[in-house]
Amino acid sequence: MKKTIIGITLILLALILIFIDIKNNDNMKKIEENKENVLTKEEVEENKINDIINSLSLKEKLGQMIIVGFNGYEVDLDFRDLLENHKVGGVILFKRNIKNAEQLLNLNNSIKSINSKNKLGLFISVDEEGGRITRLPKGSTKFPSNKSIGKQNDKDLSYKIGKEIGRELSSFKFNMDFAPVLDIYSNPKNTVIKDRAFGKDSEIVKTLGTATMKGLQDSNVISVIKHFPGHGDTTLDSHFDLPVSNHDKQRLDEFELIPFKEAINNGADAVMTAHIVLPNVDKSEKSATLSKTILTNILRDELNFDGVIITDDMEMGAIANNYGARNASVEAIKAGADIILMCHTKEKQIKALEALKEAVDSGEISVERIDESVKRIIRLKRKYNLNNM
Repeated sequence: MKKTIIGITLILLALILIFIDIKNNDNMKKIEENKENVLTKEEVEENKINDIINSLSLKEKLGQMIIVGFNGYEVDLDFRDLLENHKVGGVILFKRNIKNAEQLLNLNNSIKSINSKNKLGLFISVDEEGGRITRLPKGSTKFPSNKSIGKQNDKDLSYKIGKEIGRELSSFKFNMDFAPVLDIYSNPKNTVIKDRAFGKDSEIVKTLGTATMKGLQDSNVISVIKHFPGHGDTTLDSHFDLPVSNHDKQRLDEFELIPFKEAINNGADAVMTAHIVLPNVDKSEKSATLSKTILTNILRDELNFDGVIITDDMEMGAIANNYGARNASVEAIKAGADIILMCHTKEKQIKALEALKEAVDSGEISVERIDESVKRIIRLKRKYNLNNM
């Protein structure tokens, strides 16, 4: 009898152990399956971005790919139409829009309020470099020129100035600054850059420019480094003419690109293009803004930049007088740009959007190419928590 009980007990124990072993194996499988199903923060964020892209119409996507300017101290009917009906992704303000501190704050709050019905917040941008390129209202801090900062050659000072510029811009609800200038002032006949550069030495420009960029970013303002691939060794002013630089790729690598490489390696979010021709780099002799060689092959592929590429103003003489702003907008996107900047004329702004839509409808630009740019734009807006508050 005892032997029978012992035998049954042993059998039961064996069955229990087998059951526990099976259960443990099942649990391990579930753990492994759960590991596979757990997404990283980056993956979760990318899924959210993809969901937003999928919710946008083509018109809304194309609207994100333009930053516009307008006239006046208040939102006019033309600009309201661009916001409400064309879903533009950003605005740039100039002195013509800024009367005083109270008016500026009211204007930017009004812009954000009008945009509140749209799915994405706006880039509210400005050129605030310090020195002679300043847009802040009377009574604001007067920041020194980059040339003056360059003479000090103090990295910490550059960072502090960048951070303070960002702080003041944030107080007026700006979230994007087309600064700092990373051009190297290597040609004394260059009047368009001149004291806007930190100096003639690539190391000084590299160090101080990157520090200023970091200061702006740490004040939660998007820094747009400019003018890629380098506007420092030209004589013509691209606001009126199309400058030509005869430097080759080796020269760019050893000089002009050095500050841009440093900034990109230190987390640059956005780059502005230069309206200059480099025939010994791109044999098509297109402006850098329209050059796939420069924007995709060099900036994207060689320098590994996957941030937002923004054109300089497409209404500047360098583009408008040689290519036409409408056609150039299509060429810039095909070259690798993400955002078209058009600072003045509503008619041209609308024509640029229409040209992009026609290019998509005809297959000249694929929807996938549009989505690439929109993804970068949304990623940047989410990074800086752009909203309409």
